[in-house]
Amino acid sequence: MPFVRIDALGADRDRLDALGRAVHDAMVETIGFPPDDRFQVLVGHQGAVSTLRYDDYLGVHRDDGVVYIAITLRSGRPPERKKALYRRVAELAQEYAGTEPRNVFVVLTENESVDWSFGHGLAQYAEPTVPADLADPAAPIEPVSSPAEES
Repeated sequence: MPFVRIDALGADRDRLDALGRAVHDAMVETIGFPPDDRFQVLVGHQGAVSTLRYDDYLGVHRDDGVVYIAITLRSGRPPERKKALYRRVAELAQEYAGTEPRNVFVVLTENESVDWSFGHGLAQYAEPTVPADLADPAAPIEPVSSPAEES
């Protein structure tokens, strides 16, 4: 259930698809996500209306091939797995999309189970079952009352 956003400068649909596959395959291989667990937003920036900014921070010289990859996932992975993920993403981005590893910028943001809703307005990982009234998408949603309204 990771949520991935990939932003690439000058990327066409094929390059974005290749980058998405690279990140997904790396997460399956290193973190152990199921192969059908894919939620991605792939964005190409052409430079005219939107662009990406970068410098040579930490001595890493980036150029217009830069790719920013933001992965949100539940907390709990050890540092070794995260490092393996970074390495594998860089390797596969080069193999699948021709992106030089120096241009692959990855950031992980961790959160908790209750921070995810996969639809129906539910926090599926935090709730034991789906309430019957939400099993029917046409059912009206009751407003949530505040403690002051209940007294």
